[in-house]
Amino acid sequence: MIKLSTLLLLSLPLLLNAQHIYKKELLLMGSRFDITVVANNSLEGNEFIHLAINEIKRIERLISSWDITSQTSEINRNAGIKPVKVSTELFNLIDHSLAISKLTDGAFDISYASMDKIWKFDGSMRTMPSEEVIKSSVAKVGYQNIILNKKNQTVFLKLRGMKIGFGAIGKGYAADKTKALLISKGVKAGIINASGDMNTWGKQPNGDEWKVAITNPFEKNKAFALLPIINSAVVTSGNYEKYITFNGVRYSHIINPKTGSPATGIVSATVFAPKAELADALATSIFVMGAVVGLNRINQLPNIECIIIDDEGNILKSNNININKK
Repeated sequence: MIKLSTLLLLSLPLLLNAQHIYKKELLLMGSRFDITVVANNSLEGNEFIHLAINEIKRIERLISSWDITSQTSEINRNAGIKPVKVSTELFNLIDHSLAISKLTDGAFDISYASMDKIWKFDGSMRTMPSEEVIKSSVAKVGYQNIILNKKNQTVFLKLRGMKIGFGAIGKGYAADKTKALLISKGVKAGIINASGDMNTWGKQPNGDEWKVAITNPFEKNKAFALLPIINSAVVTSGNYEKYITFNGVRYSHIINPKTGSPATGIVSATVFAPKAELADALATSIFVMGAVVGLNRINQLPNIECIIIDDEGNILKSNNININKK
């Protein structure tokens, strides 16, 4: 479930007053991170950015399924064998993930990592996989087979060969944790942009709110809406760069973990939520649920809003969001 950002961070002017904006772009967790902080001087700004970088690296060591020394890898190695005791932080993240799976009827599922890689989005696919192959590709996927023992703080994957991964929630979680750390260190305002999983707090030095421009997926160099983000998170999932087309139908790189088939019908989904972790998971889930069901689900959740663009260019939005078109 690779996520593509459609968020463009507006240019942030450096102002000649008590505080200034300091920003650094770098590669972390295999993705582009933009760390923006408001600080009194460059020394303080660089110190805050360094704290953020270390926190993101810490989280990566915790949740990475590629790092053989991580607790996540230990869980995967022992699938079908025995429960694995984990840290409170990882246990809680998995617990939250299972709650989101239930909320989305399995559209979000961290056991997607068990899925056979039968779809390729690099232009090399020439034929559709058979129904039998598609069905068998998700044989070991199912959040119901992730067993948590709160008393012992253990995680057990019931099926041998089963795996978990945090590709559809990890960057959002990192953005949330980094924001919380910086606030605890006295950073009054900033943005953590984890390749489109964006979390903000405070305001710009001139008192203006942070704002995002949401890209028109049919004209990627243009934005169709400008929206403020006030101490909250926004995440966009899109299929307009990684997809395949068969018989005139565009198939997203986001795979339905229940069926093994790519999502269709939606080009981009932007979710606004108090935390990037939740927005990250829901943006992916909307693709899987579809525009009608996804929008209905969002409208039932407090403090969550979304904008959906379908493959015909229609713009759908949740009940309480106001789009200021550019």
